Amino acid sequence: MAFGIKRQELEEWKRQVAGGRIAFLTHYWIHPRVPGITTVTKAGCADIGRLIEWGQAYGLKEAYIDFRADYPHFDLIGDKQKAILRKEGMWDQLRRFKLL
Repeated sequence: MAFGIKRQELEEWKRQVAGGRIAFLTHYWIHPRVPGITTVTKAGCADIGRLIEWGQAYGLKEAYIDFRADYPHFDLIGDKQKAILRKEGMWDQLRRFKLL
């Protein structure tokens, strides 16, 4: 279940992803398979080749891509999430979701 974001933020992320840009959307998230993790960042891009290359730069395998719906993305959690958001300069998301 996702919460902590506004519809406008989700729509903007979808627009950027569909336009072939690497886009980030962080939200609160709780899942029983990952106890203690309270946020996830979706790093998406409709240009699959670009998304694969971007992921490889961070050690993410192509097999990790979630192809559900029209918005392919990696789900970033934990330390990897924080490190990637820092490198990508997503300070607003890091502060907002208390990931610093």
